[in-house]
Amino acid sequence: MEEVAEETAAEVTEEVTDAAEADDSEETSEEDPYEAFKKDLASRPGRWYVVHAYSTMEKRAKSNLENRIQSIHGASNYVYEVQVPMEEVADMKGGQRKMVSRVRYPGYVLVRMDLNEDSWSVVRHTPNVTGFVGNAHNPTPLTLKEAFEMLKTTVQVQETAAASKGGKQAPAVRTPIPFDIDFTIGEVVTIKEGSFETLPGTISEIKPESGKLTVLVSLFGRETPVELGFDQVTKL
Repeated sequence: MEEVAEETAAEVTEEVTDAAEADDSEETSEEDPYEAFKKDLASRPGRWYVVHAYSTMEKRAKSNLENRIQSIHGASNYVYEVQVPMEEVADMKGGQRKMVSRVRYPGYVLVRMDLNEDSWSVVRHTPNVTGFVGNAHNPTPLTLKEAFEMLKTTVQVQETAAASKGGKQAPAVRTPIPFDIDFTIGEVVTIKEGSFETLPGTISEIKPESGKLTVLVSLFGRETPVELGFDQVTKL
């Protein structure tokens, strides 16, 4: 009986260890969706190329390209994907913060394809596309690292879409939210809340990546630096 008990205890310990290792493995795999996205990029056929589009017409150029690929027989066999990377931006104007979606690389569209005379012609002769970046007739593809950096915001887009459909949401990717701001260094603003509410101050530093300002406030004849959020001040 003692031997059976020892074997049972050993089996339980092994199961617990295996379960813990499986949980650790699952957590590890869920911690870095960017790495999974990079591997997915590497596995896709073709290479990524950058093409010029008319300013503000990037989405129209993407739509035209996709329609052209579908309409030309066999084009989908060598032109696989078209992307206009987007990003969510905190737009700060008049002290009000609003999230807006904007084109991450204005004037550019990314195309994944096998470069040959046919694919080059399909892309180059698409309305709103003005040509390839670099050597117009023999463009250089992006490296995997470059493609990843330009497309990584689509990871967040895919996560949002999965969540909206009730699916299992991928782990959140915590990246700084860029800001469109209309503040300038040296500008005088009024503090709207906190210990220094209603006091004027002068902006000495702007930190777009964190949405913070350093404001110099005059107290007892001395200027004191105070860090505030964009939404905590208003223009005079």
